Amino acid sequence: MRIGGRWAMVRAGEIEHGRLIADRAEAVWNWSSPAGRQRAARRGRLIIEAAGLSAGDRVLELGCGTGLFSRQFAATGCRLTAIDVSPELLAAASEKVTAGGATFMVADAEDVPFGDGDFDAVIGSSVLHHLDIDRALAEIRRVLRPGGRMAFAEPNMMNPQIALQRSVPLFRRWAGESPEETAFFRRGLARKLRERGFGEVRIEPFDFLHPVTPRALIPVVRGIGEWLEHAPGIREIAGSLMISAVRVGGKRNRNDNAAHRVGDSAGSSTA
Repeated sequence: MRIGGRWAMVRAGEIEHGRLIADRAEAVWNWSSPAGRQRAARRGRLIIEAAGLSAGDRVLELGCGTGLFSRQFAATGCRLTAIDVSPELLAAASEKVTAGGATFMVADAEDVPFGDGDFDAVIGSSVLHHLDIDRALAEIRRVLRPGGRMAFAEPNMMNPQIALQRSVPLFRRWAGESPEETAFFRRGLARKLRERGFGEVRIEPFDFLHPVTPRALIPVVRGIGEWLEHAPGIREIAGSLMISAVRVGGKRNRNDNAAHRVGDSAGSSTA
């Protein structure tokens, strides 16, 4: 591992957080309610579409957690390798995804144990906001083949609830978040992606369906939310960002990425 200092402590905190929530992780992450399950199913479909996953593709999933999304990804017939820093969460994932050719392993998304250009796609849900974004983007680009795609769904800092949870310690503890979680402003993240060697960058706000929405109201709220996703201005405060981009340019190896592995990046982008 080349991660030291502050970020080594951050990673240790993430591992401990995974251990503490392993038996109730999907409830902590708001995927277990009726609305949460619908949100998860839609999110998985959007990631699959954005990455263009198909049978036989070599796919790396970062931060797979309990395998909730891994199951959807593996169902495309892709050759899925799913990693996480938490052994406890990975144990749950390997039990959940029993069909297909998925492989699970403990690994750090900021220092992945794969070769340059090994994957056709790198994907994930709610993982980049746990990472040093410069380190993570450097590794994503390195392991993607030229023309390969990245696709991630991440929290939107423009959403009032998310902004409150990230900035007020009391709300952070109430939400069960790990200490270093952040969120992204889409324009700043788009700029960073272009600076790091990605093209065809697209970041779209989505998801107004709150996980505590009563079952009876889900169809109505979902319909209104999908309309709001296309409404100028108001769409900017949706709960999530759908992020996709293509690896462009020549080969960039681990040594070339070293400049992005030095120092303490804030782990988020600003508009």
